[in-house]
Amino acid sequence: MNEQFIGALNMARKDAGIPFRISSGYRCESHNKKVGGVKDSSHTKGIAADILTSGSEERRKILVAVLRYFPRVGIHKSFIHVDLDIEKSGDVVWVY
Repeated sequence: MNEQFIGALNMARKDAGIPFRISSGYRCESHNKKVGGVKDSSHTKGIAADILTSGSEERRKILVAVLRYFPRVGIHKSFIHVDLDIEKSGDVVWVY
């Protein structure tokens, strides 16, 4: 995992004031393919993570915190994806 990415994740976790339960971090190419990840996944670069959420209050706390540190955020009903991939569009939020 990329040190800058881990630092941003730790700062966001501290700001959120709750533990982050990571369901997916670094993925090798074969595992990424097995789980249906996109070909150029930021997970394979060590600069992405999916943070599990268990409800709307927790989701909001995490979202407010990660938006301070991550230019790319994806929102799913059960997790929030964050990454620092400068090779992709920045300042974006998408839904799954």
